[in-house]
Amino acid sequence: MRIHTVSPSDSFSDPGREYRASEPGVPLRCCLRKSLEAEPVWLFRYSPSSGKGPYAEVGPVFTHVDCPEAPLLDRLPVELLNNPRILRSYNAAGQIVDGEVAEPGSFDRVIAGLLNDPAIESVQVRSVSHGCFFFAVTRA
Repeated sequence: MRIHTVSPSDSFSDPGREYRASEPGVPLRCCLRKSLEAEPVWLFRYSPSSGKGPYAEVGPVFTHVDCPEAPLLDRLPVELLNNPRILRSYNAAGQIVDGEVAEPGSFDRVIAGLLNDPAIESVQVRSVSHGCFFFAVTRA
């Protein structure tokens, strides 16, 4: 699988972005971990590329202002998967094919099962409580 993150530079497309000098414990979409004390972050509106047309969604995400590390893009980020997450799968046209809630410990199996369907091009991982986008997964 291949993990797709959000770049801090994506924040510049949102003129309403907010700078936060310290916002500890928020899930960062750039390096796929939680923020630490005194790490400057952006909070901004983001629309993942996998949903198109009526399925395009915009929601709030956090990234570092300057991300100090690159995530591993070939394995799921354990730190952001310690709670149930919504998995939404999309076809090449950007339409939702399926959605389900995955529990901790089952993410690899559920995502692999979704990506085994040739109609599915990508899977979005989202928060159950707020619906916020975390990252996307495609075939390697």
